[in-house]
Amino acid sequence: MIREVAQLMIDPVKEAEFLEAVGKAVPFFKAAEGCRAMRVEKVIETPGMFRLIILWDTLEAHTVGFRNSEGFQQWRALAGPFFTEPPSVDHSDPVLVGFEA
Repeated sequence: MIREVAQLMIDPVKEAEFLEAVGKAVPFFKAAEGCRAMRVEKVIETPGMFRLIILWDTLEAHTVGFRNSEGFQQWRALAGPFFTEPPSVDHSDPVLVGFEA
């Protein structure tokens, strides 16, 4: 399972509108082949910073399948206007799990 983390910076004044737009985009992620989970977290220490966290079956499910889909275009059309800088994205693969709740 591949974990994508996208750091998103938005104008703190527009947080409610941003979250409403992201909510409208949830079906695009849910319909994406290989997408297993999606959530958005607000970074407590930095106003306007959010993290989009998505679990994918494979890296290619995100970088090839989703990024080349109409769903990705619709996601960016909804959320993109709120970004104050380009998102920073990385992917990770768990190599050791000590414990989970």
